[in-house]
Amino acid sequence: MRVLVAEDDRRTREGLCEILEAEGYEVLSAADGKEALELFSRERPDFVCLDIMMPGVSGYDVCRQIRADDKRVPLIFISAKSEEIDKVLGLELGADDFIVKPFGVKEVVARIRAVTRRCIEARGDVQQSPFSLKDVEVFPDQLRARHRGHEIELSLREVGILDLFHRNPGVVLDRNTIFNECWGQNYLPSSRTLDQHISKLRKKIESDPKEPQIIKTVHGAGYRFEE
Repeated sequence: MRVLVAEDDRRTREGLCEILEAEGYEVLSAADGKEALELFSRERPDFVCLDIMMPGVSGYDVCRQIRADDKRVPLIFISAKSEEIDKVLGLELGADDFIVKPFGVKEVVARIRAVTRRCIEARGDVQQSPFSLKDVEVFPDQLRARHRGHEIELSLREVGILDLFHRNPGVVLDRNTIFNECWGQNYLPSSRTLDQHISKLRKKIESDPKEPQIIKTVHGAGYRFEE
């Protein structure tokens, strides 16, 4: 799933891109409104994150032009403008949500996941059926799982990892296979990236993360889902 991030402040833009990439999105970034419109027209992202105060073409104007072209693509304003009238105007222009800077990572992740669920629901032709890994039920369209009555929030990438294991029960999946399937073939991982993701997943879905029964480590080879 592709996200367009339009933000003129480099540090904020890079921070948002980092958050989204960690969640499992392909990110397109623009430093101003003109570039955002060009990217939107050429790449047709699944949803858009827009700053308001950008040089040349403002986020409001970008939103107007996007809505004239596509009335359904989800759009979130992310801005330092916090007056109620700014939020009202943004929503009246067709935005789906409004996040005020400075923001916390957890807030951005929660709102992005909510938009992603709406994207998946709108694209009914690509909905994925629920599946199970032992006593964990995974609901891909909701970015959620359920384990012994407890609901678990999942990122887009975590759903992809669990789906990969579900489709390959008993198979040892090496690092390159998992990276190619869940990060993309052009991704250049650090040595600890996958281990950190697996560790985080185990804390969510395993009864005892220190003694995992679902995703097991095969030393020197990779990981395996034990049915």
